Amino acid sequence: MDKKNALRAGAVAAGTTLMMLLMSSPALALTRDDGDDPGSGLSVIQTVGLFVLIPLALFAVIAGLVMVLDKSRKAGGPTAVVKPKKKVKASV
Repeated sequence: MDKKNALRAGAVAAGTTLMMLLMSSPALALTRDDGDDPGSGLSVIQTVGLFVLIPLALFAVIAGLVMVLDKSRKAGGPTAVVKPKKKVKASV
């Protein structure tokens, strides 16, 4: 990549970052809006359980169901193995 393209990519990245920072500033406001009724905060254990443990448990349940209900393999048999055919030399 030459100097011009690198400069252009840097300008686009800087502009995008600046616009995102300017647009996200209202999210950092400390004043409450009308009708706001925030509940009590979550503890560390509740947060970890909600955002880490529950998704991991759901993943494990779905993966387990997929493995148990898999119909592509026959019970007690190996997976399908295709044996190569023997090469026969042509006699001339």
